[in-house]
Amino acid sequence: MRILIKNGHILDPASGTDEVKDLLIEEDRIAKLEKNSKHKADRVIDATGCYVMPGLIDLHVHLRDPGFTHKETIETGALAAARGGYTTICAMPNTNPVMDNRDRIGFVHRKAAAEAVVNVLQIGAITEGQNGEYLADIAGMAEEGAPAISEDGKSVMNTKLYLKGMKQAAACGLKVFAHCEEKTLAGNGVMHKSARAKELGMPEISHAVEDIITARDILLAKEAGADLHLCHVSTADSVKMIALAKKAGYRITAEACPHHFTLSVEDIQKDDPNFKMNPPLRDPEDVEAIRQGIADGTIDVISTDHAPHTMQEKGVSMLGAPFGIVGLETAASLAYTELVETGILTPMQMVEKMSYNGAKIIGSEKGTLAPDSVADIVIFDPRETYVIDAAEFASKGRNTPFQGRRVKGRVRCTIVAGEVVYEKETH
Repeated sequence: MRILIKNGHILDPASGTDEVKDLLIEEDRIAKLEKNSKHKADRVIDATGCYVMPGLIDLHVHLRDPGFTHKETIETGALAAARGGYTTICAMPNTNPVMDNRDRIGFVHRKAAAEAVVNVLQIGAITEGQNGEYLADIAGMAEEGAPAISEDGKSVMNTKLYLKGMKQAAACGLKVFAHCEEKTLAGNGVMHKSARAKELGMPEISHAVEDIITARDILLAKEAGADLHLCHVSTADSVKMIALAKKAGYRITAEACPHHFTLSVEDIQKDDPNFKMNPPLRDPEDVEAIRQGIADGTIDVISTDHAPHTMQEKGVSMLGAPFGIVGLETAASLAYTELVETGILTPMQMVEKMSYNGAKIIGSEKGTLAPDSVADIVIFDPRETYVIDAAEFASKGRNTPFQGRRVKGRVRCTIVAGEVVYEKETH
């Protein structure tokens, strides 16, 4: 099968290519990048006016499979990813059972190979059952292809055990993905500590809940010689600490989510569980710090923390609803609208944050459009504006704070290993 993508604006951070060219796909590989290609193809896609980019890579999703398939499955999560332009997604381990050994990692990878239209990499837990008492099968999970370990959804509060786990991860070549939350300090909080939380009568989560563990994990990773990746950074002080650690030469990377660079606690107008996520929406000053951290490279990656829940679970007060929002199908449009259209990032830098840098962090050869690389590609139309409507999502989850928001830029086509897995309907 040959596919020729004509007249697209190629954005490839790996090579620095930033110009209009034609791209030829042969079977599962990129064959050629050239101007005015004369090659014959089984299918020609006219990408005039669109960006042709390496498939997006999300380092942080929750697929809920196994154990919580009423919220999402590997199949539906992958369909949502494809619709959002993602060709590789990394699934967090807080499933049931928890992804804490070789066999369970292998189970997800086999199921994904059979059911998912995109590449799914399963991250392993740090402790057995994520109970914080005994280390998980870190070496076995590494051998089974896990790209990282994480206790996502919580932090490992036993510092000595965590240090030991980091050392094992370093020995196995695994990254450590850290969810930074001082649980005893967070208590039963549901919103950022703010005047708005007091107005609504909601228990609060302070900056310190994140910042204390950010500082601890940075220092532990240095001690362990581990590669640390800080998940869903949300505070100005965390951004400062990451910048200092990078300047000091620590092996550290970080991600931010669209909701944390787009919304603040002041956008919460009422008791709305679709605005309940962990970490919570912070002050406008934190939002600005996240945006600046993305712009100056302190924050390497844009991830979604895609966390689907049922309408019933999210149909109650913030006090009783679970944390989390969906994000796979809105992230690219939000990033383009909030970061590119505002001049914070160039289109090329957006691709770096959403594809190339993520590939480097997990040691993947993807995230490039170089000839002979796997043809994982997204065609993105920066001209289209639309209103986000959760009813259109492929995900089982509809829990988004962006319902009804007008955005600019939309995924037109997603290709995985030379196969079109999503194509926007044209009317």
